[in-house]
Amino acid sequence: MKSNVKTTLADPQLPLRLVRTAQAVDPALVVAQPSMLAAIKLCISLGGFEADKQVYGALDIDAGHWTRIHRGEAHFPVDKLPALMDLCGNEAPLIWLTHSRGYEAASLRKRETETERALRHAQEALDAERMKVRVLTDALHGRAA
Repeated sequence: MKSNVKTTLADPQLPLRLVRTAQAVDPALVVAQPSMLAAIKLCISLGGFEADKQVYGALDIDAGHWTRIHRGEAHFPVDKLPALMDLCGNEAPLIWLTHSRGYEAASLRKRETETERALRHAQEALDAERMKVRVLTDALHGRAA
């Protein structure tokens, strides 16, 4: 006997997540913000969004909660900060937070990825081999090292 219950897929399409190209932000502009909320608003502003809906929709934040966040009556969900920074293409909230905790904002740098590390090691090995070739070439031509 056939079942009357229909099986449906929740959403057959994968959600597309907007990620802007990373842009440099002047740390002085960020640390001048009076609060984390102001840094979040700066992050969104620098991201170039024309409507708040583009941001809270992409981050899956309720419109009412978003309004309360903007009024300072609710907090931005901390677990969505990385997604916000990816979406906006800048790390203003991170810079503000590190500065507020007493760290030097200008000295922040990203960790080296495995690929970047492998490339750096290969470049260093290549430079060492070039130096050996130069020393041997100079010795063959009778030049002092």
